[in-house]
Amino acid sequence: MPLAEVEQYITENHHLPEVPSEAEVKENGLDLGEFNATLLLKIEELTLYIIEQDKRIKQLENQK
Repeated sequence: MPLAEVEQYITENHHLPEVPSEAEVKENGLDLGEFNATLLLKIEELTLYIIEQDKRIKQLENQK
């Protein structure tokens, strides 16, 4: 998901996509195994965003 879409989702829903809201956790509890898998997915997404940002930064530095 592009970062602009993630930002819009967070603005509208006050939590990350695919991550339960505080209200959902309070109401339904939390399956720790499932939640750990979700957190690993989010770490992977963040890593991919960082890699993309690093490429853009290097490209901009090379344009100088």
